[in-house]
This record gives sequence, structure tokens and C-alpha cells, in this order.
Amino acid sequence: MNLTRIKDLRNSRGDARRFEEMACLRETLIQGRGEAHLAEHYAVLLEVSRTISSDLSLDILLPNLVEVITRTLRAERATLFLHDPTKDELYSHVMRGEKVEEIKIPAKSGIAGAVFSDQEVLNIPDAYADPRFNREVDKKTGYLTRNILCAPLRNRAGHVIGVTQVLNKYDGCFDAADAALLETLTAHAATALEHARLFEELRRSRQEQAELMELMTAISQDLNLETLIGAIIEGTTKLLGAERGTFLLHDDKSDELWSVVAEGVHKKEIRIPCTSGIAGWTFSKNQVVNVANAYADPRFDPTVDRDTGYRTRNILSMPVRNKLGRTIGVTQVLNKLEGSFTGDDERRLKAFSAQVVAAVENAQLFNEVLELNNFNEGILRSLTNGVVTLDANAGVTKLNAAACRILAVDESDVVGRNLAACLGDDNPWIVKSLDHVARTGKTDFHLDTDLRQASGATVSVNLHVAPLFNVEGDPVGSMLVLEDITREKRVRGTMSRYMAKEVVEQLLEGGEEVLEGTDQEATILFSDIRGFAGISERLGTRKTVKLLNEYFSEMVDVIFSHGGILDKYIGDGIMAVFGAPVGDSCDAGNAITVANEMMRSLRTLNARWSNDGEKPIEIGIGVSTGQVLAGSIGCQKRMEYTVIGDSVNLAARLESANKYYGTKILLGANTVERLGLRKNLREIDLMRAKGFANPVAIYEIMEHYPEEILKKLLDVVPFYQDGLAAYRAQQWENAIRLFGTALGHHPEDGPSQVLLNRCVYYKNNPPPESWDGVWTMREK
Repeated sequence: MNLTRIKDLRNSRGDARRFEEMACLRETLIQGRGEAHLAEHYAVLLEVSRTISSDLSLDILLPNLVEVITRTLRAERATLFLHDPTKDELYSHVMRGEKVEEIKIPAKSGIAGAVFSDQEVLNIPDAYADPRFNREVDKKTGYLTRNILCAPLRNRAGHVIGVTQVLNKYDGCFDAADAALLETLTAHAATALEHARLFEELRRSRQEQAELMELMTAISQDLNLETLIGAIIEGTTKLLGAERGTFLLHDDKSDELWSVVAEGVHKKEIRIPCTSGIAGWTFSKNQVVNVANAYADPRFDPTVDRDTGYRTRNILSMPVRNKLGRTIGVTQVLNKLEGSFTGDDERRLKAFSAQVVAAVENAQLFNEVLELNNFNEGILRSLTNGVVTLDANAGVTKLNAAACRILAVDESDVVGRNLAACLGDDNPWIVKSLDHVARTGKTDFHLDTDLRQASGATVSVNLHVAPLFNVEGDPVGSMLVLEDITREKRVRGTMSRYMAKEVVEQLLEGGEEVLEGTDQEATILFSDIRGFAGISERLGTRKTVKLLNEYFSEMVDVIFSHGGILDKYIGDGIMAVFGAPVGDSCDAGNAITVANEMMRSLRTLNARWSNDGEKPIEIGIGVSTGQVLAGSIGCQKRMEYTVIGDSVNLAARLESANKYYGTKILLGANTVERLGLRKNLREIDLMRAKGFANPVAIYEIMEHYPEEILKKLLDVVPFYQDGLAAYRAQQWENAIRLFGTALGHHPEDGPSQVLLNRCVYYKNNPPPESWDGVWTMREK
């Protein structure tokens, strides 16, 4: 080796410092071995120069340099470690067959760690005699390490950026010349290695950015929150090389963390308290949690592992914050495929989490808008009123199903068209109303107006027209609300023939369910004209119909004026119901008021008929209160709303019993109980009606009598009550005397005459010992 070759080497690199290092090396080699090997070593330096200039990939550069160093120092093996300051590790790339693998060791571990820490060359002739040597590697691999030469790797600034370690020199032990040569070789390659490392980090960073960009591109295209969560979980797991991942969002309403996980072909929503487990700690404390051993951390909940059979080794959990700094959820990954999660993993997860926030918030916003839209659509579908929205030019923008039905149009045929064109020329009042609203900016309302459909059919509607404004308050169109009252109008007109207007309104408000079968309490009133067969024979058909129409008109008006329902006409009789379908606490009182008013109205009718030369008529009324079955009864072709039950039958029996007792109005005990304290009321008898097993106390209401008769009856009542008590005690003589006194005050009192006759009979024909004072009616 001559100075010309050295000059060539110097010119090939243009580096004066490296030339000085080679000069020193030359002196060392001359002293240690002479000039015999100088040519070989300079050739090695040239080969190192070519090697470090050939490629910037550590996967290629490190194995090539190691091969040159191993061959130059006549050793069995060599490793060139670089320092990773973020993990405080020494790492290298080695060839394993045709693949390059990365090996890592702690920066202070073993011989290499000692050289890196002390920054001095170590030449160890006997590895097993040095306590710093880790024998476990030899045990695992079966390799026997005899001697070691290890030198720090320094950059231009003199900072140690790694170490070079050479094992087992073929011909003896390493000497000072080997150490000097190794330092020179590694120093020669240090700058290139540092550049290669920076290039590798840049390449890795770009690759991560490309992967992140690819993931974000895929994620940002999805606005469905559930599928977005799945994509985020998949992307997080892939990005960090983990087995599993979870993305949990915070639910402000329930204060829980929730997510959606796949279960076969289905998805399941999971929810946990926002302070539970490591995810809860991350969210509530707003801190990153990196757990190398999950079971050693008291915050970890092993319940899920026990339930699923999964084994969690390590966890990386990170809060997800929006641009306002508010934590909206947690990203969590489990079980790094290689080792534990590192600082680089934290950095990548943080970057990924920051990127997904916008997509998540957009999906949440889209979901809220979609839910609101579905909610509004649901409202429009559920409305029985028609809703039509128009733009500023009166073009139809939206209408619901009810509007399509009322207008008799298809949505697809009218949306986008002018409303006036859709309605035709038969509804100018709607167009005028729209013009009025557009001109004044005020709402317009039309009650019970006919709307003509395209088919020519007419529907009755209430129309409400209102202006529409945007968020700035500028007019953008108008809205029509159409209430179809055709059926209601028809039903109201029909039902008004049977019941009071107030009851009709209550029934319409309650809906059709009110007409279904219900078990409820009601008061029933039966009335009947006495001797009607003879009246009809005397009057003839035409006059009979005229009389009945006048009579029924008066009586039904009285019934309706006090909340009653006309259940039916039964020939010349009337059946009225109080308390069905809509009940009230005053039903019994209303029924008694109606009974009295019917008697008073009959006197007025009789007076009018007498002036026309007609004879007066008489009626009897029975009233009973109790449980009835109320509802629509009949066949599919014809239904009738009515009430059935014992109380109905009893009211009919009481009406008929008036003929026996000579009374006008008889009440059952249940009705009297509902009245409370009531004047002008007297108990008549204990009666067992035909078809009934149990007797019932019956009463007469006397309020309807003219004043002169009522005064006499009130004088009768005390004697009648005492006589009734003596009758029930079988004191026949005393009862006869008392009923006789009662008749002295009013000889036409029917009940007193009936009970007097009964006492005379029992005096001569005593009843059996089992007699209970009950009178059994043999006829209806």
C-alpha cells in the first residue's frame, strides 16, 4: 500500500478528517503488524466507502457493513446496533435466511449496553468470565461465545449513536490493532448510518402517513355511525398491529360509554359507565393509559375475559378530543402482536384519534339530522290532518299521506307543481287564502268549508294557512293544514239525534274505542204511555203518528238537555241512558230531573191537546242504577249502541209497577243511594220483580206533582211510613189505621190504598211464618 492509494482514497471522499484517521490507523497497523497488511485494510476502507454509498436502506446497509466488518476482523459474527432514543433501545437488522429481521435489546443491557453507556471500547478475551455477559442468548441458540470486541459508534459531533460488536476471532483473541481498525471502520460508516436511520424514519413516517391517509379516506366516506365505528376499530387495530380494538363514544344523556361490536352477522350495542375500567379511567381523567400487564393493573376489569375466554395482555387507551378540547370518547387497543405498546404507538394512535374526530362528529350530526327527519316524517305520517308545504311561488314541496287522501291526489303527481294547477278551478277560495297570506304575512283560517276533489266529490274541511319563514325570518313559502271534518260532521249530525251535543263532543273526542264493549255504571230510564192501544184505535193512524211525534220531540229534548242518551224507541215507550258511553257523578240525579221534567212537559202537552179537543194521556216512568254492559251490539251489517244488564230490566219492571201502585215515577234503591239527601221522596215497598231472585226497595219521587197535590202527599208521607213499618211488623190493625189516615189526607194516593187492601187481606189470611214483607210481582 503506498501514498498514491491513500491519496486516491482521500480524493474519493474529500474528507480531511477521515484522512487523518486513516493516517493514525496506518501508524497503528505498522506498529502492530507492519506494512504487510496495510494494503488489505485500505482496500477494506474503500469497500466500506462503496458500501455506505450504495444504499440508504438499513435493511441493506447494516447487513452489508456487518459482513465487511466480520470478514475484515476475521471473526465469526458481528452486529451493528443503532440507538433508538424514543424507546431507549439498541436495535439492528440481521439476515435470517432470505428475510431481514429486527432485533432489539435494552440500551443498558449486556456488553453492548455497557459500551453504549460508558462510550469506551471493550475487548473481552473470555466472555464467560465477564459478569456483564448474558449467557442466556448462548443457551437459547446453542452458540458458544469465546471473545468479544465491542466499540462505540460515533457520529461527526462525537455523540455515540450505537455500538458495533464482534464475536469469536478465528485466530486467537482480538488485539489493539483490531480495536483501532473497528473504531475506524465504524466511524467511517457512522454518518452514512445516521443518514440511513433518518431516511428510514422518514420512510416509515411517510408510510404511516400514507396508511393513515388511506384509512381516513375510507372512514371519511361513511356517514353511518355504526359502520363508522366498525371501520375505526378495524383501522385502529391494523394501524397499531393489535389483536383487538374498541372505539367508545360518550352518551351525554345516559353518561355512559357505548359502542357497537360485531357478533356473527349481527351487531350488538355495549354500554359501560363512563368511569368503569381502564376506558372509564381514560375518559374521566382525560389521560392516556398504556398498560404493559393488564392483570397487574387494578383498574382493569377481568370480567369480560372470564366471560369470553379471551386473555388480555396489554392495553393502550387514549381519550378522543374534539377541536374544542372536549373529550367525546375513548380509543382502546388490546394485545400488541409484538411486545407491548410503545411511545410510537401512542403517537400514532393520538394522530389517528385526532383525525377520526371530524368523521365521528359528522356522522353524529348526520345521524341526528336523519333521526330528526325520520321523526318529522313519522309525525307527518301519523297526523290525521293534511299538511302541504309550498315554496315562494306556491309550488308544492311536501305533503303527507293525509293531505293526499283529502285532496285525492298522488304525491308524485303534485310535488313541484303549482298548487292552484293541482286544485283546478273548483277551489278558488284556497288560492285567495294563499294570496292573502303571502300579501299580509298573517295566518288565515276557514271553518267547515267544502273542498272539491278532482273526481267531483266534496269533503268538508277546516283550513289553516300560515306563512313559512327561514331562520333569518325571511318568508320562504307557506303551509296548509287541512282537517277533514266530513265524517265527523256526518257522525255528529247522526249522533245528535240520539244524545245531547255535549255527550256527542265527548264521544267524538274519545274515538271509536268508546263504542267498544265496556262494563260500567249507568242509570236507565224507561217510560211508557198508558193505554196506548186504545188511544191509537180512537185516533186512527195519522193522528196517532202526529201525537207520537209531538210527544217524542218534547221528551227527547228533555233527555238531551240533561246529558241523557236516547237508546231506543220501544213502540210508544222510550229507553234513555245516563252514564254511557261517558259517565258522570251526576248521572242518577240527571235521570231523576229528566223524569220529573217529562211529567211536567206531559202536562203542557195534555193542556194543548185538550184545547184541540183531544183527551190527555198518562205515562209511567221507572229508573234504575247499576252495572251494565255498554257497547255496539248487533251484526256486521247493522250495529246498535245500547246497554244490557239487570239494571235495564229492573227499570222496565219499575215502569210497569207504577200501574199496580198507582204512581207515576218509581226508583230503585241503587238510584236513591246515588242521590244522597233528596226531598219529596218516599219508600213505597219491598218488591221482588218478575225474573229477579232478590227483592229491591222501591221509592216514589213526588217533585213533578202540581203544588196542590204535592202538599197533600207530603201530609200523607208520615202516616204512610209508619203504616209501612207496622205492615212489615205484621201489626195489621195499626197498619190499617195508619193507611186509612193517609188516605184521609189524600184519597187518591194509590200506594196507601194498595197497602191498606193488602193489610186487610193479611188480617183475615195471616201470611206464613217465613213471610219477609216482600211483595212478589207476577207480571212484567
